[in-house]
Amino acid sequence: MTIFSTAGLFIALSLLIALILALIVIMPWLRAARSQDNPVDNQLLDINVAVFRERLAELKTDKDNGTIDDSHYQNQKLELERQLLEAQRQIAPMVTPSNKSRLIVAAWVPILAALAYLLIGNRTPVFELWQAEDKVGQVADDLLTGKIDQPPAWAIEDGRQLITAMQTNVHRHADDPNRWMRLSELFLSLEATDSALEALSRAYRLSPDNEEIATTYAQISFFANQGKLDANSRRVLQDVLAKNPQHEGAQMLMAMGEARGSNFDQAQGWIQRLRNSIAAKPGDHTKALASLDELSANVSAQKQQASEGIDVTVTVNSSLLPLVKGDDVLFIAIRDIKGGPPFAAKRLPISVIKQGEASVSLSDLDAMMPERTIASARAEKTQLAVVARISHSGNAVAESGDLSGNPVVISAEQNQVNVEINQQVP
Repeated sequence: MTIFSTAGLFIALSLLIALILALIVIMPWLRAARSQDNPVDNQLLDINVAVFRERLAELKTDKDNGTIDDSHYQNQKLELERQLLEAQRQIAPMVTPSNKSRLIVAAWVPILAALAYLLIGNRTPVFELWQAEDKVGQVADDLLTGKIDQPPAWAIEDGRQLITAMQTNVHRHADDPNRWMRLSELFLSLEATDSALEALSRAYRLSPDNEEIATTYAQISFFANQGKLDANSRRVLQDVLAKNPQHEGAQMLMAMGEARGSNFDQAQGWIQRLRNSIAAKPGDHTKALASLDELSANVSAQKQQASEGIDVTVTVNSSLLPLVKGDDVLFIAIRDIKGGPPFAAKRLPISVIKQGEASVSLSDLDAMMPERTIASARAEKTQLAVVARISHSGNAVAESGDLSGNPVVISAEQNQVNVEINQQVP
């Protein structure tokens, strides 16, 4: 299929509109040609003559009655005659152009319109879009509607064309959640996670009762957020479980998310619910139950590590609170007082600070490297210090304008520390 089917229709319609515009432009000339037999409208002239005669009669009456003298009468009469002569001047009619001039104007209107369209901006992407739709538009529609699972080989010779056609197709059918779902699968195959999440969020808003869309959306959000359940993904999973309490995928995500959020008891609760659900099913589920037992043991180990962590209370000096912005980031780390990579660190949204204070726990679960932990540092008698900083840019390296506090040295047995952010990085 050639590009003519789309571009040709566009050009034909554009020419039609341009010709109509050209006809509108030369319409006054056509009217002038039809009105050559009566080039001047004399209606106003007749009115002026009638008014002149009435005024002249009034002046004659005033003179005869002695209201005005002869000199005044002659001056007024002269002025009226001058005005009448001015009104009697013939207005030269518009010169009617030749047919050649009309054709030139009619031709230049569409030419100038086409030049303006092409020169005002780069139209190459538009023509490329038309070409993609004409070549693989039907393939894109078949993929998005589930008619085919894989595109033919010729359709993926230029992968960008197929992607463009699929995106255009989805936006034309923006109320179809299944198309958004399949578009997200395309983005995931291209490792474009943010675009996939946007497509999934639209699919979920269009069909919140679809369990497949909801759990896929929560799952991708979960892994994109480094294994954490944010408020949105948690709400989606809770809606799924409210409608289907035995949904195993949602239960597993809740268990993993609670464990990642250090809510270990809740995580164990979800694991137990999932284990009971699987055990109640007919058949051999030994492997699945063993995996759940391993996950439960792992959560117990994490709980033990967290209990051996250090509780940090961060306070922000009241004089610096006006400098804190809504998109700032709070960094907390435990490091060797001599420097080097931290043994544990957390990057938190500024919203964790409530009324100038935040409570955070740092443990070996927050280690940057598996072999560099708080436990290993204390075993080697390393002197540790806790540091806290509010970053405006979100970068791990301190920058001018960031808010920070002095490092607080902790002893080997200390499990609680207070850090005050009381200065601004120059």
